[in-house]
Amino acid sequence: MARPWWQWVLGWLGLAALLVTGIFYASSGLLAPGWAVAVLLVIWLLLLIVAIQMLRIRRPLYVLPVPVAAWLVWLGALTAGENWLGWTG
Repeated sequence: MARPWWQWVLGWLGLAALLVTGIFYASSGLLAPGWAVAVLLVIWLLLLIVAIQMLRIRRPLYVLPVPVAAWLVWLGALTAGENWLGWTG
């Protein structure tokens, strides 16, 4: 059964939001060391693969939580690094 058009629109908006979070991941080098930025970028790529797979298997609404998870991972990693590992900006 085909999904309604509005679900696809929301799915693609979720993917666009995930692409926006990629900017934050890429600019993490301003605060985090290189190894941490590399780990964060790998995590972001894995989340991108998950989002694309959700669109491909016709579950566009499942894409919506992916950028939220990406934002929480990024914020949590940088906050933890600042507080516990002494990263400074």
